[in-house]
Amino acid sequence: MRLVHFTLQEYLSAHPDIFSRPHSAIAEICLTYLNSQQVKALSTLSHDSRKTPFLEYCSVYWGVHAKRDLSDSARSLALELLKEDYGLIPTRFLLAQARCLYLIGPHTSSAFSGLHCASFFGITGVVASLIEMECYDTNGADFAGWTPLARAAFNGNQEVVEILLGLEGVDPDKPDNYGQTPLSFAAGRGHEGVVNMLLVLEEVNPDKPDSCGRTPLSFAARDGHEGVVKILLGQEKVNPDKPDIHGKTPLSLAAWGGHEGVVKILLEQEEVNPDKPDNNSQTPLSLATEDGHEGVVNMLLRREEVNPNKPNNRGRTPLWFAVRCGCEGVVRILLGREEVDPDRPDNRGRTPLSLAAMGGHEGMVKILLGREEVNPDKPDNCGRTPLWFAATSGREGVVKILLRREEVNPDKPDSRDRTPLSVATNSGRKRVVALLQSRKVLTPGMI
Repeated sequence: MRLVHFTLQEYLSAHPDIFSRPHSAIAEICLTYLNSQQVKALSTLSHDSRKTPFLEYCSVYWGVHAKRDLSDSARSLALELLKEDYGLIPTRFLLAQARCLYLIGPHTSSAFSGLHCASFFGITGVVASLIEMECYDTNGADFAGWTPLARAAFNGNQEVVEILLGLEGVDPDKPDNYGQTPLSFAAGRGHEGVVNMLLVLEEVNPDKPDSCGRTPLSFAARDGHEGVVKILLGQEKVNPDKPDIHGKTPLSLAAWGGHEGVVKILLEQEEVNPDKPDNNSQTPLSLATEDGHEGVVNMLLRREEVNPNKPNNRGRTPLWFAVRCGCEGVVRILLGREEVDPDRPDNRGRTPLSLAAMGGHEGMVKILLGREEVNPDKPDNCGRTPLWFAATSGREGVVKILLRREEVNPDKPDSRDRTPLSVATNSGRKRVVALLQSRKVLTPGMI
């Protein structure tokens, strides 16, 4: 929904007192709707969202409004709604908004209690009332294995976390179905206050890995939460270089995401190996080049231990990745290092020049051709040259650049006897065909 005209918005902004307690009023309307028999009778098998156009908004946002202003009426309506499970359809809407829908399968029952829901929204008054009513197990798990504490920690609801931590029987380190703890959730979302509250508890393991070997530090580093990273590194039990089951360390994850601040913090740790490869033999530098994170690349290259030409298990070097993603800035940085081989092929024989030609990156093609070590006509394991790749992809500009080089054979066939001209013809690349014919005219039988 939106206002019919911007002048109405201007009027409402100039008269903020025109509505009395708007958030509470909207919460009451949403809760009245959710408590209706029409909604409670809905089934996922027969539900048609067109017949309930406001169900999604009410399911997702009643708690947002109630948290901002909870009237007595809204509290009563919320307790009426939450004295039982939240309901499968509202739960699906809520988790879809929170990007957690993948946790609940199409045939999974709700198992999402009212206490889980109130903790998720962080409505302190409702959480306290539900606890007093003793409706639910305060340490009970929902369909994904999340406790009310985990739901509150995930959204950084400090007041609710404090309430739950003060209860007997609440396990502050209870993992979900995937081994993630409340600390992992809070760390991954950057909730420093909740992280500090959990770390003061002896029961909480600050370095506890989940089923994939990812620690709270891994989650914080992956998403670039510098404050949380600093807090966790202050814990003696935390290993700053601990890899997950894929071999990726906190540094690898931070470099992959381009989080310069976190990378800088981790590189200051003596225990951190700046060139540690993962299970695919990719180093932090290699991961940083995948998406062209120049700042991270520069930081890593300042370390003597980092090998700028180190290939992964497929023979792909940092330069190879930088060329593939079209990151000209990173390419220039890497080519400034003597150790980097600008013509090193991967295990399939594809050189950086072949990748640049395939992607139509004319600037990088010129840069690479400016290096003496680069063979402009080097074939891969299937006999496909840079010109072949440019021709089949219709990269007219790259074809022009390559044809200016005497070493380039425009009639060179691949292992299946397909020449650049034949693949360009079969692909309908008329302009490329014209360029190739200007260098080498083939007989019709060769096309």
